[in-house]
Amino acid sequence: MVRTQIQLPQELLRRLKKLARRDGVSLAEMVRRCVTRFLETEQTSRAQIYARAAGLVGAFKDREGATDVSLHHDRYLDEAVR
Repeated sequence: MVRTQIQLPQELLRRLKKLARRDGVSLAEMVRRCVTRFLETEQTSRAQIYARAAGLVGAFKDREGATDVSLHHDRYLDEAVR
C-alpha cells in the first residue's frame, strides 16, 4: 500500500469515524471502502450510460434526414453524448 495524506472537512471526518466505529474498522480502512465503493459505482454508471445509448441507436428516424447513420453511427453517437 501507498501512504497518502488528505485533508477532510471536520463534518466529513466525523461521519467517517462514526462509520468506522460502527463497522469496527480503522479510519483508513473506512476511507478505502468508501473510495472503492465510489469507483465501482462510477464505472458501473458509465457502462450503463453507454449501454442505454447503444440500445437507442437505430430506434428513431433522423429528423434532419440523415441516411448515413449506419455508416457513421459512432460519430453521431459521439456528437449526441457530448
